[in-house]
Amino acid sequence: MQRQVFHADLFEECPHRLWCVAARRDGDHLERLAAQLVLQRVEHRHFLAAGRAPGGPEIHHRHLAGIVGQRGLSALGGVEGDDGQRLGRGVELQLLHVAGAQPFQLGPVLQPGGDHLRGVFHGDPADRCNCTGGDGRIKHQGPFQTHFSSEGTDMGNDSSNQMWGGRFSAGPDAIMEAINASIGFDQRMAAQDIAGSRAHAAMLAATGILSDSDAEAIRKGLLTVLSEIEGGTFQFSTALEDIHMNVEARLKDIIGEPAGRLHTGRSRNDQVATDFKLWVRDQFDAAIEGLQALIRALLAQAEAGADWVMPGFTHLQTAQPVTWGHHMMAYVEMLGRDLSRMKDGRERMNECALGAAALAGTSFPIDRERTAKALGFDAPCANSLDAVSDRDFALDFLNAASICAMHLSRLSEEIVIWSSAQFRFVKLSDRFSTGSSIMPQKKNPDAAELIRAKIGRIMGANVALMTVMKGLALTYSKDMQEDKEQVFDAAESLLLSLAAMTGMMADLKALPENLQAAAGSGFSTATDIADWLVREKGMAFRDAHHVTGAIVALAERQGKELHQLDIKDMQALCPDINDSIYSVLSVENSVASRTSYGGTAPVQVRAQIARWEEKLKE
Repeated sequence: MQRQVFHADLFEECPHRLWCVAARRDGDHLERLAAQLVLQRVEHRHFLAAGRAPGGPEIHHRHLAGIVGQRGLSALGGVEGDDGQRLGRGVELQLLHVAGAQPFQLGPVLQPGGDHLRGVFHGDPADRCNCTGGDGRIKHQGPFQTHFSSEGTDMGNDSSNQMWGGRFSAGPDAIMEAINASIGFDQRMAAQDIAGSRAHAAMLAATGILSDSDAEAIRKGLLTVLSEIEGGTFQFSTALEDIHMNVEARLKDIIGEPAGRLHTGRSRNDQVATDFKLWVRDQFDAAIEGLQALIRALLAQAEAGADWVMPGFTHLQTAQPVTWGHHMMAYVEMLGRDLSRMKDGRERMNECALGAAALAGTSFPIDRERTAKALGFDAPCANSLDAVSDRDFALDFLNAASICAMHLSRLSEEIVIWSSAQFRFVKLSDRFSTGSSIMPQKKNPDAAELIRAKIGRIMGANVALMTVMKGLALTYSKDMQEDKEQVFDAAESLLLSLAAMTGMMADLKALPENLQAAAGSGFSTATDIADWLVREKGMAFRDAHHVTGAIVALAERQGKELHQLDIKDMQALCPDINDSIYSVLSVENSVASRTSYGGTAPVQVRAQIARWEEKLKE
C-alpha cells in the first residue's frame, strides 16, 4: 500500500464478494484490498505519456500495456491480504482486463467468464472483446466480436497482412502489432509523407510509368487526405503500422484502384528515409531561425551595455573587469558556431533518398533528379544502400542541438546566479519568472532553470540514436524505427528553449550600478598594476607579478581595495611606483585599455556588434 496509485474509495466490494468487484458498495472483505493492489501493479506497467513537456516523449502505447498485463498473470500470481491468504484470481483477471479495454467505458460490474473474463461495457455486447491468457492471440466468441486498439482500430482481423502480401497466412499477435506500430509518433510526418508521394506520382506520370489520369486522381486524393489530417478528422489505425500505410489505405478508400499504383518504383525504406529527411530539414530551418532571433536579442543587450563595467570571472572568482557588452558578445560567438553547425548539417543532408527503393534501386525508368528537385533537395543520394540506411542527418541535428543546448544551459546558469539576491546583477521580467506558493517574496528564474535542464533530454536523445545505429549492418533494420521519437522530442525541446531564452533576454534588465560596484571588488585590477610596471618601468613581467602580489597582500591586511591604498605604502614595496599608477586602478580605465582585437574595450565591443549585424544579413 506504500505505492498506492488509486484512491481508496475507487473500488469497494459488492455483496457477492467472491464473484465481483463493484464501485462504491459497502463491505469489508479483502476483495477491496486485492482490487487496489492489482490495479497498482497494472498501472506501474503502463507506458504512459510523459506529460508532453514539450510534446513528448510521444509514447502512445497504452494499449500495449493492457496486452502485456494480460500476459503477465502467471508472473503476477496471487495477491495476499492481511492474513496471508491468497485472494481470488478472478479479481486479478478482471482488473487486468480493465486495463486492456481502454476504448470502452466500464459498466458497474465486472463478471467472471470462465478461464478468462468478459468486461461488461456500455455499448453493443457484440463489441466485447475476449483475450485469452494462454497463447495471447485474439479469439472471437461470435462473428461480430473484435478486439480494439487504443485508437479504436480492429486488431482482430488480418488487415496488417494486406500490406505484406500473400506471404503471411495468419494475423499478427496482438503484442507484435503493438510493438511494431509506429503510427503513434510518426503521424507527425504526415505532411512530409504526402509531399513525397505527390512528387513521386508526378515523376511516375512524367516518365510514362503512370497514366496522367491516375496521377491526377492520386494528386487530388492526397490533398483530400492532407486536409483530413490537418482538420483532425483522419482516423489513424495501429493495424496499418505507420503513417505511410495509413495514408495509402485512406487514399485507396477515396480514389480506389489507382492508389495501388502509387507505390511503383519505391519502398517504405526509401519513403521513410525521405519523409524523415524532410522533417529533420524543417527542424534545421527552424533552429536556424531561432538562433538568429536569440543572437539579435543578445546584440541588443550588448549595444545597450557596451560601456557598463562588471566583474569577469575565472573559477567563479573575480578575475578582471570586463564590460556587459563583451560578456553578451561571448554568447553571440557561441551561438554563432551553433548557427554554423545547423547550416552545415542542413547542407550536408540535402540529398534525396526517394527512388532507392528497398535497397538496390528499381528497374523502372524513374527520374530521381526530378523527384529530388521537386522536394527541394540538391541531388538524389548516390548510393541506394546508403540512402535507405543513413541516419547521419538525424545525428548531425542531434549533435548540433546538444552543443547548442549546452550553450543555452551555460547562459541559463549565469542568469540564475545573476538574478539571485546575493548578486543582483540582473532583474528578470515577470513574464519569465514564477512565484512561490508559500513565500510571497520569491521570484524564481524557472524559465532559465528549465532551459538548463533541457540538455539532459537533448543529449540523451543523441546518445540513444547513436546507440541504436552503432551495430546495424547494411541496410535497413527495424531497429531504425527507434530513430524518430528521440529526434522529435529533442527538436521540440531545443526550439522551445531557444524561444524561451530569446524572450527572457529581450526582457532582461541589467543593473549597471550593481555591476560596477562588483567590478572593482576582489582586486580585479591587480593585473593592470603588473602591466603598468612592465610598460612604464621596464620591469620583467615575472618580477612585476611578484610586486603586484605583495601589493594585493598589503590591501588584504589593511582591508582596502587597491585604489584605496596609500602611495607611500606601495612605494615601500616598490620604490619605482608613482602617483600615475592610480590611473590604471579604476575599472573604467582598465576595460578601456583592453583594445586588442576581441578585447573588452567598448570600442572593440561595438566593432564586434557591427560585424555580427552584417553577418546576420547574409
